[in-house]
Amino acid sequence: MITIPIYDMTILPDVTFFFKKDIFTEQEITAEHVGEDVLFLMLKQDKKREDITPDDICPMGVSGRIESMDEEGNIRVHTKERVAISDVEVTLQSISADGAICGEVEDLSDEEMQKRFEALKRDLLKFVQMFQWGVWARSFILHWKNMNEILCALSGYLNLSWPEKYAVLEAETRRQRCELIEKAIYEFIELFKVSEEAQSAQKETHEQAYRESAIKKQIDFLQNQLDEMHPENISDVRRFENKLKESGMNEEARKEAEKVLNRMRQEGKDSHEYGLLYDYLDFVTSLSWKTEELPQIDLQEAENILDEEHYGLKKVKDRIIQQIAVMALNKKQSGSILLFVGAPGTGKTSIGQSIAKALHREYVRISLGGIRDEAEIRGHRRTYVGAMPGRIMEGMKRSGANNPVMVLDEVDKLAKDYGGDPASALLEVLDPEQNNSFTDHYMNVPYDLSNVFFVCTANSTDTIPEPLLNRMEVIQFPGYTPIEKLHIARKHLLPKAMKSMGIKAQNLKVTDEAITKMISDYTAEAGVRGLKKQMDILCRFAAVKLVKGEQKSITVSEKRVPEFLGRNAMHHEGILQEAVPGVVTGLAWTRAGGEILFVETTLIRGTGKVKITGQLGDVMKESAEIALTLVKAMYPEETKKLDKMDLHIHVPAGAVPKDGPSAGITLVTALSSLVTEKAVSPEYAMTGEVSLRGGVMPIGGLPEKLMAAQRAGVKKVFIPYENKEDLEDVAEEVKEKLEIIPVKKAAEVLERVFGEKK
Repeated sequence: MITIPIYDMTILPDVTFFFKKDIFTEQEITAEHVGEDVLFLMLKQDKKREDITPDDICPMGVSGRIESMDEEGNIRVHTKERVAISDVEVTLQSISADGAICGEVEDLSDEEMQKRFEALKRDLLKFVQMFQWGVWARSFILHWKNMNEILCALSGYLNLSWPEKYAVLEAETRRQRCELIEKAIYEFIELFKVSEEAQSAQKETHEQAYRESAIKKQIDFLQNQLDEMHPENISDVRRFENKLKESGMNEEARKEAEKVLNRMRQEGKDSHEYGLLYDYLDFVTSLSWKTEELPQIDLQEAENILDEEHYGLKKVKDRIIQQIAVMALNKKQSGSILLFVGAPGTGKTSIGQSIAKALHREYVRISLGGIRDEAEIRGHRRTYVGAMPGRIMEGMKRSGANNPVMVLDEVDKLAKDYGGDPASALLEVLDPEQNNSFTDHYMNVPYDLSNVFFVCTANSTDTIPEPLLNRMEVIQFPGYTPIEKLHIARKHLLPKAMKSMGIKAQNLKVTDEAITKMISDYTAEAGVRGLKKQMDILCRFAAVKLVKGEQKSITVSEKRVPEFLGRNAMHHEGILQEAVPGVVTGLAWTRAGGEILFVETTLIRGTGKVKITGQLGDVMKESAEIALTLVKAMYPEETKKLDKMDLHIHVPAGAVPKDGPSAGITLVTALSSLVTEKAVSPEYAMTGEVSLRGGVMPIGGLPEKLMAAQRAGVKKVFIPYENKEDLEDVAEEVKEKLEIIPVKKAAEVLERVFGEKK
């Protein structure tokens, strides 16, 4: 038997092979060897003949027989069986080994084997028909008689490693060997297909790209010629193409816009989606994507603008000037988020316009009152019917700049329901760390809001969520004093009202006394919105008289105000004309400013019950209970009679709800006056919360309360000692007319009003 060592060659049983004679390295083959048996030994690795050892021989080989030899020495060998190799001996002259035939487990019948062979051959025939060389390959395939022949014939084309080739020979069952062969062949087919497709696609892509480039150049040239000849006929697609080129969009936004533009180009004007695509492109191309260079900030000019357009508000204007100064030094487009808090009509919104004017920026106002859907802030996704951008991005479009002054009005009146929480959506807008990539759901691309100067307004911070409030710097807008209102009316309200109604300055004059009467008798507010309405009413009445020719020039004095405005619309409480035991003047804060109120107490025959009236809230009722306990402790003898009498505490007006702890000291003083039967002078008023130990604790709304006291004719006001710092916010004309007495203990108040120590 002739032994032949083989490496990395697929040799399987029942296959005919043609070898050149130099493969037989162990001995020279001649025609006399035809009919002799051969044994193929599989090497584990490629080695020179002299380096082969018995350990290099695989445990499985193949037997065969030399069938013929042609004139050129090429040898035909037909393989027979798998052989288990043993007793390998290697010398320099020869390699010998014993072999035992290894049958295979016939877990597939001959018919099943034939079916699988025919199926594989059919698939190969279909495969080769795809190529030009398919005719030659077809005749080649038709000569194969079994699956082993297929694998051996294609072995050189398959991407199989030597261990994978040997695994086919080593397979012990028919099924296992079939599956390995099928796997190798089908992988080869798919790999070849993918490779061909890739090459074809690459070639097609290149050709298509060259073709498209040439066509586009031709189209662009012709389109430019047409656009120059008929600019009014430029198509929507062409117009948006030009807008996109000039927009300065970021890369992500440009890709999205180009994607939508391509869809618009494909859909055509007859498509129901054309309008939606048009609206989207019109919106994103109308936004300003470039940061505009602004003139250098002139701080003095900014101060002049704020002073010219707003009277008073010194602390507010100082804080705004500080913000502008910091922006000038840092060369930043924006700074802290400002939250203006104050009563209606105090100038919160209008001062935003002045800031925009001072900074030479566009101004945009967005009203948030009553919004309860998050989509109003973030926008609707374009998949929804009637989708629209959010109010923030709509405001940016209206401004036409990417660095406007944006006033978010009434942030305290946001609501939430099943549609989401708009206040939470605002967190991203107002966070300097996040708003440089704010993504509106409608746009679906990030937009930089970091250059926007945000100003928010609110009447109160009570309803603003804490996370949102933390992102803003609160600036309080106090109410205007009557003197400030007089200046505002004279300088702003009256001239605007006359101008809007076409009344010239020489035709209408209003005295300061008349304006003062309008302020005191026709308005009750911290701001000037109601005063503006009264000015409008006055000017309308004057317009009627002027048009009728009744008078050519009208002067409105204090006495003539009712002639134009009717009888007094407001009634402010004034101080008592005489002192009454058990009645004391207190001070209250309302959304319309400050007011004085009276705490009235009286005793009637009874059983020691306490009755509280005047629509008082829970906090105020508790203050009354604390005050009563404190008075009993301070006046033990005088309060013994309370066991046999009922105490009635009343705070007019009864139809107006009242609450809060700041009437505590007033209640203590009123009850003390009642039980001691000592009247408190009407020139005194007071405000402050009391503790059970008799301490007077701080309260809010002090500027408004002191204004109310001064307006009512009060001369002396007791305030908590801890509120002394708040006196800086009180107008000088108010402080000049009041004696303000800070106190730490309730006993200090009683000592002053009764003239005795407690």
